[in-house]
Amino acid sequence: MSGAAGSRFDWRKRYARMLRLTDLLVIAAVVFGTQFGWLGLHANISMPIPTWPGLSSYTLLSALIVFLWMIVLALNDTRSERVVGVGAEEYRRIFDSSFMLFGVIAIVAFALNISIARGYLFIALPLGVFLLITERYLWRHWLRIQRARGEYSANVLLVGSEASVAHMARELKRASGAGYHVVGACIPTGRVAAELAGTDVPVMGSVDSIERAISVTGADTVVITSTDAIGPQRVKEISWALESGRQHLVLAPSITDIAGPRLHMRPVSGLPLMHVETPRFSSGQRFVKRMMDLFCASLLVVLLSPVFLVLAVLVWGTSKGPIIYRQKRVGRHGREFEMLKFRSMVADADKQLASLLDMQDMGNSVLFKMRNDPRVTPVGRIMRKYSLDELPQLFNVIGGSMSLVGPRPPLQREVDQYADHVHRRFLVKPGITGLWQVSGRSKLSWDDSVRLDLSYVENWSVMGDIVILFKTGKAALLPGDTVA
Repeated sequence: MSGAAGSRFDWRKRYARMLRLTDLLVIAAVVFGTQFGWLGLHANISMPIPTWPGLSSYTLLSALIVFLWMIVLALNDTRSERVVGVGAEEYRRIFDSSFMLFGVIAIVAFALNISIARGYLFIALPLGVFLLITERYLWRHWLRIQRARGEYSANVLLVGSEASVAHMARELKRASGAGYHVVGACIPTGRVAAELAGTDVPVMGSVDSIERAISVTGADTVVITSTDAIGPQRVKEISWALESGRQHLVLAPSITDIAGPRLHMRPVSGLPLMHVETPRFSSGQRFVKRMMDLFCASLLVVLLSPVFLVLAVLVWGTSKGPIIYRQKRVGRHGREFEMLKFRSMVADADKQLASLLDMQDMGNSVLFKMRNDPRVTPVGRIMRKYSLDELPQLFNVIGGSMSLVGPRPPLQREVDQYADHVHRRFLVKPGITGLWQVSGRSKLSWDDSVRLDLSYVENWSVMGDIVILFKTGKAALLPGDTVA
């Protein structure tokens, strides 16, 4: 059980208060800092409201923007326990709320003929969004540390069939950062004091003793993993028995790796029908992703051009062979393309692969990896550690064969081993980085790699790409295992 009994229900409010305070500090610093840095202390605008002696109209406007910004963040539930800590939804809500606020300010200023310096707004908005998201990211890092200790987490009682409860327990344990700490389970057989097979979760009784199990375990969240042994009437009775505002009921559908805009709830005659849309990629979505790829990749090539030059000289001067390694990979719609990398191995590395297959000690059943691959050059080992060998793929992005974010670009020999459903990853362009890279890389099993790639393909969003890029930057600065 996490936390003291008397305060186990307070972590949500406590965490929201801390977010509210730091949000206020960030917003105030950005808005007033922009005002004083861009306009000085005594700038005035023609506003249809009077000001106090010695108080500029911009100071009043800044205070109003800070107040309204805090209001829209609250109204859009950006500090709700349902969105904080994991996923891109928290960041998306901050982004949407901020742009909506400044859009309304611009419309009101135009309608009332208020002349506001454009630089003031154009600096405050993006800087404020960036710092708010950075602040929330830092809080997430702190929250993950607390949750690893069992704090700031929901105490969960799992209810359902034995198989579904055991599966959910393993998944929640693996995703400890999500803040669900399993304290017990109720299953149809109700073997009290026994533990679920393959887990350390104690069975607290049958599905008929849920109320008692909640009291004994101190659970504040009941997760229904399956309704086969419970029935809809019993589910309603469980929800009625929970304390309003302090205890929560979660229904876990059997379908997995579906999220975001593909899910829609529609109540029909009291039945909560969950609609799951099939993956679709409109022309508008592809255009937005392509423009983001072009702009970011071009900017990175310009900014990193000195790094490109240094790496090219190091590769050329320390080992024989070409500076750029070109390899056939399979891209969108199953079409092959040449992927570019700085050469990190000896020139005849491909010919030596067959003799090393039995020595594989990383990767998985489809992807070949070795922790100390003898083909890697000393310079190549350093480049791989920081993913510098992958920088030439920015030219693949500019050329259109790759994207900044997407599934891992596979070799043809890997594709030949794919099951039919895995080919869905070819609905989008492969990426320099992706969910596979920020979620374990070479430590992942083949099934986990496929699951992450397909989850990305089926639930793509712009904010999701931004989050992955942010995590990739962190992974490059704090590297772990490398991938090919």
